[in-house]
Amino acid sequence: MDLIAALQFLNLNRAPQDWVDAVWDLEFTERKPLDHVIEDEVCAGGEKSFRSLIHCLLEHAADQQQPAGRNGASQQGVWVILGENRVSVKSLVAVLSSFILAAKPKGANVQQRVCGLYAASVYLLLLGIPGSIANKVFHEVLLDTCLDLTFHCWPQESGRKRKKDGPKSSQADSKRSKPQRKDAPEMEMEEEEEEDELHFSGQELTKIRDAIAVLVQSLLRLLQTFSLKDRPQSASNCTQIFSKLLYLEPVLRELTFAVPRDLCELQSVPEMAFHGLKLLCSPRHGEQKESLRRVFQRLLYVILMMSKGHRGKPSLLVPNQAVLTTRDQAIHFVCHVVDELKELATPLLQILLQHICFQMVEKSEYRNHGAQAVGMLTSQMSGTDYARFIKWLFIFSGQSKMVHRLFSVDVAMVLLTQPERSLEECQDPELAKFLSHKFLIQDLVFARRMDESPTVQGHALSCLAQCLELPSLNVTRAVHTLFSATGTQTVLEEELTTGSSSSQKTYQTLPFRTVDLSSGDSASCDENLALLLRRVRDSKTNVRKAALQAVVGLLKHGVIPTTRENLETLAERSRDPAVSVKKKALHCLGELLTAKPGCVEVQKAWLLGVVPAVVDSENSVQDKALELLDQVLLSRVKPYSEWRHLDQSERLTWDLLDLLCNECRNLSRYFSRAFTVWSKQNKFTPTLISNLISHTETEHAAGAWLLLSKVVSSVSTIPYGKILEAWDSMVRSHDVNVTNCCHVLSVVGDIAAHLNEDTRDRISADLMSWLKTFSLSLEVISAAMQTLYQLGCSEDIKQTQAFLNQHCGELVSICETYLAGIILSENGTKNLNEDLMIKHLHTLGVASLHCPAKVGKRTVLLVESVLSSHSEKLAACQEELPASLPLSQFRENSLPTRIKAHGVITLGKLCLQHEELVQKYLPVFARELEVGTEVAVRNNIVVIMCDLCVRYTNIVDHYIPNISACMRDGEAVIREQTLIMLTNLLQEEFVKWKGSLFFRFMVALVDPVPAIASLCEYCLLHRLLKKNPEMFSQHFIECIFHFNSYNKHASYNKFPQSEREKVLFSLKGAQHREKRFRIYRFLLEHFTDAQRFNTTNKISQTILACFADEELPLDADGAEILSETFNVLSLKELKLQAFSAPAGGAGSEEAEEENVATMTKAVLQVVQKKVVSQVQKKAFIENTVPLIISLKNLLEQKRSPVLKDLMAYLKVTMQDYRNEVKEFFAGDEQLAAEVEFALKAAEKERAMQEQMENCSVTPGAQTPTAKSSDPRSPTKRALLPFNFATPQPPRPNTASSRLALTDRRAGPPGQEEESQSKSLTLGRTAIVKGEVSNRAFSTPKGFSLSLTFNEGLSAIFSDQGASSIEESSILHVKPNEQTAPGPRRWNVRSPLQQRKTSSRV
Repeated sequence: MDLIAALQFLNLNRAPQDWVDAVWDLEFTERKPLDHVIEDEVCAGGEKSFRSLIHCLLEHAADQQQPAGRNGASQQGVWVILGENRVSVKSLVAVLSSFILAAKPKGANVQQRVCGLYAASVYLLLLGIPGSIANKVFHEVLLDTCLDLTFHCWPQESGRKRKKDGPKSSQADSKRSKPQRKDAPEMEMEEEEEEDELHFSGQELTKIRDAIAVLVQSLLRLLQTFSLKDRPQSASNCTQIFSKLLYLEPVLRELTFAVPRDLCELQSVPEMAFHGLKLLCSPRHGEQKESLRRVFQRLLYVILMMSKGHRGKPSLLVPNQAVLTTRDQAIHFVCHVVDELKELATPLLQILLQHICFQMVEKSEYRNHGAQAVGMLTSQMSGTDYARFIKWLFIFSGQSKMVHRLFSVDVAMVLLTQPERSLEECQDPELAKFLSHKFLIQDLVFARRMDESPTVQGHALSCLAQCLELPSLNVTRAVHTLFSATGTQTVLEEELTTGSSSSQKTYQTLPFRTVDLSSGDSASCDENLALLLRRVRDSKTNVRKAALQAVVGLLKHGVIPTTRENLETLAERSRDPAVSVKKKALHCLGELLTAKPGCVEVQKAWLLGVVPAVVDSENSVQDKALELLDQVLLSRVKPYSEWRHLDQSERLTWDLLDLLCNECRNLSRYFSRAFTVWSKQNKFTPTLISNLISHTETEHAAGAWLLLSKVVSSVSTIPYGKILEAWDSMVRSHDVNVTNCCHVLSVVGDIAAHLNEDTRDRISADLMSWLKTFSLSLEVISAAMQTLYQLGCSEDIKQTQAFLNQHCGELVSICETYLAGIILSENGTKNLNEDLMIKHLHTLGVASLHCPAKVGKRTVLLVESVLSSHSEKLAACQEELPASLPLSQFRENSLPTRIKAHGVITLGKLCLQHEELVQKYLPVFARELEVGTEVAVRNNIVVIMCDLCVRYTNIVDHYIPNISACMRDGEAVIREQTLIMLTNLLQEEFVKWKGSLFFRFMVALVDPVPAIASLCEYCLLHRLLKKNPEMFSQHFIECIFHFNSYNKHASYNKFPQSEREKVLFSLKGAQHREKRFRIYRFLLEHFTDAQRFNTTNKISQTILACFADEELPLDADGAEILSETFNVLSLKELKLQAFSAPAGGAGSEEAEEENVATMTKAVLQVVQKKVVSQVQKKAFIENTVPLIISLKNLLEQKRSPVLKDLMAYLKVTMQDYRNEVKEFFAGDEQLAAEVEFALKAAEKERAMQEQMENCSVTPGAQTPTAKSSDPRSPTKRALLPFNFATPQPPRPNTASSRLALTDRRAGPPGQEEESQSKSLTLGRTAIVKGEVSNRAFSTPKGFSLSLTFNEGLSAIFSDQGASSIEESSILHVKPNEQTAPGPRRWNVRSPLQQRKTSSRV
């Protein structure tokens, strides 16, 4: 087609020359409207006319590229044609620019956008024709506008939606908007962005997309012929545009990135964009390293799934399928480029990897994808380069930012999934150690176990557990070395296929090999295991959960032994305070049971953890435990067949039931609760009953009867014949298992209501004959009596009682006769059968509960006679005995303690049915608690009195002080029993917090047995404090008086106590000071801020005011109380948490993302702190200061030593008001001066101490300390955004760098030197413009890179283009060991010397 004819639709000859000149004068920065008539005519031709022009230009361009077109005349063909036809190139460019600029606004319609895109294509094709520069077609502004048109013309709804999804907090918005002052052009741009963008139909979007594809193809043709070597800004713009076009549309085929024979083969815009990026990496467009740097820089954000403009912080993209696909394509493109360019691209690949690590965000989804990207990219590296990167990653893992340490663990885990590289791949022997998986596990993953951040700790422990699931021999060996010093470990063959469908090692199906692992250090392994077990009890929830997973992994794979201690640590977490930890513990126990179903210790641990969780306070935990029990115990019961072998799951079920019948019988109560819940859910079917009955005559009979005893009462259809046969068989048997017998009796009792009268009479007769033999165990006697009661139950209560009086009364009579023969006979105690007498006592007690009318005075006296008392003590204390307790009731006897203990229990059961016996024997029991010597008797008396309190609350309430006095008993078992029983009574509100009871519990907090102290803490916090939240604050002040045995105050410590109790519970004196303050701290730690505030004021009003007004004498006891009060007021636990809690989150961990909730919380904390500070300040000035001034004067007059405690209190309190001392103590200038002096002295002392700690050993190195005072220390100062580079080495004549120690917890002394050698030296991170130029990321020593990303984050600013800058500005991350060696010169100056020098000056 004729070129001139194709240009006719543009009406170039009608464009006024003045308008053309004006357009060129404006430098294409703004649009000067074309005459609307001309514009309408051009638009009328529209898409078709522009396509014809583009086709014509492509033909001319193709002709000029022919070999004949090498002479100058033919190369100017297009320009000659235009000149000969008097077509002004200047006018042509001006008209095209009018359409191009008209397409930029968001309000442009479809026609304007399509015409603008085609006009831009024409302009780019003209530029690509040789001679364009000579004919003045090229203009950099217009070229950049054409490039940006792809972004402006495509609707940006998705970007706007992402923006709207951001934080909507008013505080956050105001915080961001205040410091930013906008110039006029920026405000105009914002107004344009706020314009409503038009909505387009699918057909219209297709037109725009096709026009963009034509424009991109034109740009690719331009890049093939037109060099951007001298135009770095245009090259950078092209790179940015191509990176944005990657998201334009999905690619429906796999990309190969091969060079196409024709650009028309590129079907999608992203394909064209990748080809454009590859063209930009060619030498035609400048130095290849610089071009690669630009391309990798833009692809960095594609890989990170971020959106990055020319300025500002990158924003995260929503990780949908399109974004993830584009990210994967970008990674494959980088691998393709590195594979093609080899050594040229490898240094830049290192930089790309480092930037991925440094710019990673905290969100786990982004971290996971980022780690996968690092793993894919490192696969393109040679062994030596890979080792260098691992070395850099190791140093990076010690960075101060939490997310960096977190991400280093993620990367290590991804690298562990790759095949291990052989040492021969690395030429440098110093780097060879970084190739092994052992290094990744021990120095990158496990090293983070002691990180200062709980998040990193937890993540490292979780990853440690995942390591054992990897199908790698060396990984298993490395983990085993950490925890086991000797022995062997069964691991997989190296030939294990990585493509297995299961990620776990299948020991049963894969070949085995025994690997000797005896090279570990025993001490280190023990320390590692002990640390891991401590992490299971960590204060942070996520750490405990991760440690649980790690412990389970180690147990599953046999790395650590399945000992009772290890398993109990796991099981006890099922009672953790945090719900998520409880669920995690239950899941881990189930996982371990699945892995080791045959291990008895694991089975016990599973029962110990899961069964008690059935009664958990959280419904979700209950449901989880019930689900596990259902899966393991109920659903796996199948009918018995002697021809069928049990599978592993069935065998596990019966093993667990067998444990519940024997070693774990104490879990029966929790287990019964599960069946109560299941019965309401109708889980028990006749099929289950039949299956269980089929096992009653097998080796699994115990478990079958256990389940039957729980489920029979909930099922209507039961084969009674089978059960009765089993009963008859058991009655005839001489060798009866106690557990089985109890369960059978329970089943018989449950079905009693469904039996006919003859059968019930027969079974009752069998039971009576059985009971009369007194050969049964105590458990069977109790079960038999319960069954007898169920057999006699009927709708008529009188008939039921008659049945019980007949049968139980007969048993009472038999027991009474036996006891009379023993006790009333002179030789009755000779040849005494101890067990037989205990059985008679027990039978009497159980039977008497069912027939109280059959119990006579003689029976009571006989049981009373079983008790013994020391006649010597009774005679000595005869005057003190209550009148209700005549000595004649006791006779000396020589009965064993066991019989006496059971006699007490029997007497208690008799008292339960007779109130007059309670009133008679309660004083006896109380006295026995004081003077009795038998532990078992006193323990049973505590149980009896607490049981009686439930039925006869008003009567027993007077004896609660006697019971609570047992909390100071000499025997730990009695103290523990008393604590449990009283807690139950307080929970059920049978007992109130009256008198001395609260202080008895406080004393139990400092019990010499740690288990009892811990139990008391649990009872108070998790059982009693929830019912009465004010309990601690109500009793706190009285604790000060009570534990110091001070009773001169008018209100406090006035409840009645015996002298014995005062001596027992007194904590008076310096020797008990630590115990008293342990109690004070415990109470204060669980105060609310309101309670702390009110308690502080109340102490001033009730204690300080009394001494100031001399209502209380300032004698020796008074001085002790006042001194203790000042010490209590100085406790940090009494300080309001609004002051002590850091605003905005945890210390050194930065928030990687703006979080509305976190920001709001921080703002509220600041506001709350200000308000509370003003209130507290006012209360202190009005209430406390006058008392302090008065007390100070009084103490000075009396020359009391308490004065130093008062000053110490003021010194602590005035720390927060150090600039307001004179205002506070305006009424006493001398006191104000003394307080100021004390504060200054304390500051000087602190400064001197810090100075001594921070004295440098050499000018270039400092003592590694986690709490560095250097403001540039990474542990104290956040890395500045967009100015971050790899931390630089120490510069001459500057302050030395600090160590970014993240393991703040003290390690073993022997590891100190090792930890110092592995710590990281981090230099300053704030880079001033001009101080460092065009350099950023580099690898450690010996691998200095000469190229990096031209980006603010790399200390390279956008206006810097040259790369030939001094190499001295390269920034490094260096380990400590690279510090230049040399003789160390001590640079320690005495603070006193410095003070003398300063005074001379």
